[in-house]
Amino acid sequence: MKPMWGVVLPVKRLTAAKSRLRGAVTGVPHERLVLALAQDTVTAVLASAGVAEVLAVSDDPAVGRALAALGARVVPDVPGGGLNAAFAYGAGLLAHRPVAALAADLPALCPADLSAALRQAAGPHRHFVADAPGTGTVLLTAPAGVRLDPRFGPGSAAAHRRSGAVPLAGDWPTLRRDVDTAADLDAAVRLGLGPHSAGVAQAPTRCSSS
Repeated sequence: MKPMWGVVLPVKRLTAAKSRLRGAVTGVPHERLVLALAQDTVTAVLASAGVAEVLAVSDDPAVGRALAALGARVVPDVPGGGLNAAFAYGAGLLAHRPVAALAADLPALCPADLSAALRQAAGPHRHFVADAPGTGTVLLTAPAGVRLDPRFGPGSAAAHRRSGAVPLAGDWPTLRRDVDTAADLDAAVRLGLGPHSAGVAQAPTRCSSS
């Protein structure tokens, strides 16, 4: 698949992000764990077939330095209006190509899972992928020139469906496994983590980057 997708990943300031995950790994600073989740997500996205560019939206200097070092383009969160505003802003900067809005807390993500979802998402419609429980959203896509209309947050899968986005039903366990709580992190560990998160959590690494 020819690289064409622009992927947007907003990342909050590390001190404010993922509050329900605080203390999930004993002895590890919360900010270090949250950054590792984002680093592994970006690493997997950049290794995914079809991805031409990763745009991280963040005001945290540590996030900016770390994700830029991996190859992401980092821009400040100009709207400063929360997750959906950041997604919409990033999508506007990538309006010349198909856009994928992706959660930045997918430490077990295998590039092949994301590549398969993006192949299914090609076409004239907006699409989304629900999270493992089926109520949230990990991925929302829009063709070039079509407004992304992100509705992330509680109940976002139903909200995206109501907005006209078409659900994708592939079996992509590493794509659907976002991490908000310690239980979520345990589930991601069972799938195998990316190298940054695995190092922090002293856990097995995930699949290869194919």
